[in-house]
Amino acid sequence: MRLKALADPVRVQLMSILLSEKVDGVCTCDLAPAVGLSEATVSHHLRQLREAGLVERTREGANVWYLPRRDSLGALCRAIDPTCC
Repeated sequence: MRLKALADPVRVQLMSILLSEKVDGVCTCDLAPAVGLSEATVSHHLRQLREAGLVERTREGANVWYLPRRDSLGALCRAIDPTCC
């Protein structure tokens, strides 16, 4: 399911943005302009990533913040390359 979630180029781009941030997460309101899509479309892609266990979210008021789940990404890397990590 994780590989399927990453089969979409927008989701790979979103994961790249999330992984490059050194803060406490990225708001959908910042991700939408970064990938040139509407917040609704970005939310759809993030839901797919969340359901695959690749990101987690927190809600603060009207904003939703996303963080990558590095442990899940590490497990994915090890599944592809057992000598990784």
